[in-house]
Amino acid sequence: MLKLSMFHLPKDLTMTIKTNQNYCSVLSFGQHKLLIFIVLLINFLLLYTSPAFATTVKNKFKTEHNILSMQQRSLVIDNILDKRVKQLLPGLMRQANVDMWILISREYNEDPILKTFLPATWMGARRRTILVFTDMGKAGISAQAIARYDVGSIFKKAWDKEKQPDQMQALLELIKARNPNRIAINQSSDYELADGLVASERDLLFSYLPTQYRERIVSAEPLAVSWLETRIKEEVELLTEMVALTKTIIKQGFSNEVIRPRKTTVGDLVWWFRDRVSQLGLQTWFQPSIRLQRKYKKLGVSEDPSLIILPGDFLHVDFGISYLRLNTDIQQHAYVLKPEETTAPKFLQNALKQGNQLQDILTNNFVVGRSGNEILSRTREQAMLAGIKPMIYSHPIGSYGHAAGTTIGKWDSQFGVPGEGDRALHQDTAYAIELNVQVASAEWQKDISIMLEENAIFSRDKVSYLAPRQTELMLINYK
Repeated sequence: MLKLSMFHLPKDLTMTIKTNQNYCSVLSFGQHKLLIFIVLLINFLLLYTSPAFATTVKNKFKTEHNILSMQQRSLVIDNILDKRVKQLLPGLMRQANVDMWILISREYNEDPILKTFLPATWMGARRRTILVFTDMGKAGISAQAIARYDVGSIFKKAWDKEKQPDQMQALLELIKARNPNRIAINQSSDYELADGLVASERDLLFSYLPTQYRERIVSAEPLAVSWLETRIKEEVELLTEMVALTKTIIKQGFSNEVIRPRKTTVGDLVWWFRDRVSQLGLQTWFQPSIRLQRKYKKLGVSEDPSLIILPGDFLHVDFGISYLRLNTDIQQHAYVLKPEETTAPKFLQNALKQGNQLQDILTNNFVVGRSGNEILSRTREQAMLAGIKPMIYSHPIGSYGHAAGTTIGKWDSQFGVPGEGDRALHQDTAYAIELNVQVASAEWQKDISIMLEENAIFSRDKVSYLAPRQTELMLINYK
């Protein structure tokens, strides 16, 4: 946590104060105090409003947390986007048998996929934004914008309004010139993220297209979902750093620096996580949640914000951050030690081991070509044979928190997820390995819920966690 003591006055400021103090020796006591105050005030304002101070703060954050300035972030975002379009998109379009991909959005009503193609300095669509990808064969992928200006460095403008006042007519002229066999638009009944072309824009597009081109329209779902779920090397490296940062914040939250047993409430802790993210210049894509379990038999898993955290409580956090157009989603547990304890009770440690065992069973079933529903079914069967009470609800993660891709169960769909769960598993995809187990506890005379979520990459036929998974409970000392 940043503290005021971390910032020191520079030497030149210190010397200025000392010099002025020497001149003050000829002044009265009251004049001396007033002059010292004025000097301090002027130097304080110069220091704290100067670009140098802003850089110091940024550098301090960067040193501790490796968090980039907004300008640095824009360079990273645009660099990764350029690589994704050049290295990844051509293969995805050909794999999906798409010759042209058209994305259309109006300002404040953006297609979720179109947003992933915008340069870092664009916060959303402008007026009506039309982006067009065309497979030009050996020449690669052509990226154009039916706009009066380029859209970033990737999309070149393909509309001269003075020559052709009608934007949609300009799009039609491009379609005729390219003459694609299969034209993909973002419509999907299974994936909301691939269903971004709104009805009015679709109707407008179809009103301009002659029959011969309307018949070539296909759903972009296979292409769109592949674009969203596939990660390149640079993104994996960023996600690795982000998961480490997410866990660092959780570790800080689950410590005596933040929690004062018998004083701190569940609600206090929830809002500490929100504040901490804001202090670091980051965002979270969902409200953090804190769940509490304790020996009291009538209390289940509670999120009551008024509950005061006590020694002997078993805590759970669900927390993630958004940064550089990527997202994390982590769940971990901590135990509040009683005054006489030095470690968590054995039954809680053993319960966590069951959660780790279910993780292993699940990730061992990740095989290219298997559907999410098949992975779910195999995992549940193997877990129950091992005496585990499983619940599995793992999902893709990346450009969005609950991203598009192979879905492996939902908390209320433990026998398969139609549509999303039917998609086959692919290489180079990132997942939130999310699940829980119910473990009977004689000590507490009820079931203990172990709720875990770890972020991982599936590549080269294996699942690799982006940071070491939790295998031991975090401990909060009672003070």
